[in-house]
Amino acid sequence: MNITEELICRAKNGDKEAGERLVRENTGLIWSVAKRFIGRGTDADDLYQLGCLGFLKAVDGFDTSFGTQFSTYAVPKIAGEIRRFLRDDGTVKVSRSIKERATVIKITRNQLLTALGREPTVQEVARQTGFTAEEIAIAETATSCVESMQQEAGEDGFSLENVLSDTESEDTMLEKIALRQGIEKLSEREGLVIRLRYFHALTQERVSHILGVSQVQISRIEKKALANLRVLLEQ
Repeated sequence: MNITEELICRAKNGDKEAGERLVRENTGLIWSVAKRFIGRGTDADDLYQLGCLGFLKAVDGFDTSFGTQFSTYAVPKIAGEIRRFLRDDGTVKVSRSIKERATVIKITRNQLLTALGREPTVQEVARQTGFTAEEIAIAETATSCVESMQQEAGEDGFSLENVLSDTESEDTMLEKIALRQGIEKLSEREGLVIRLRYFHALTQERVSHILGVSQVQISRIEKKALANLRVLLEQ
């Protein structure tokens, strides 16, 4: 057991000094996540304090048997705590254009449902509206909390960052041009599934409805896409 894991165990058992030491030693990590939200109407120091709260929640929930570095586990918890505050505080707002698009899509879906007697596929909605499948997905989930790449997804509860890297902070991962270039090199369907699952936080079931295929097929496409991404990023 390394010193970090020892401190985590002590903190989980009520040792406040151990918890405070963990926060001090991870100030850089907390700030690296908090600074991404600067400019959204909340003071930087407040964002940091929210990040500290998320960090301590990560300490409380971390299990060394996870097989991942603590920093990898902590980053989405820190970001999630800040996002929750911004969402609940009303700071994050959906643009008018997205709302208008969502309205058009909803009306079109209802019209097609009546005409076809079944739930229309995304391709059918796309033909009627002129929007792409991804534009439809974004609009339909615009009012939900999007957890970006840090959103845990899939039956195994992993995040895209955990799959692609177990050492880099969220900031570094999101800024890596190689990642986006890698996604662009995937097949059209693989790239779309990855974006819907990890950038827009949709479940496999929801993606299957959007693309008009089974959830099993989505699972297979996702696993293949992640494997291909690993290869592309290692080149």
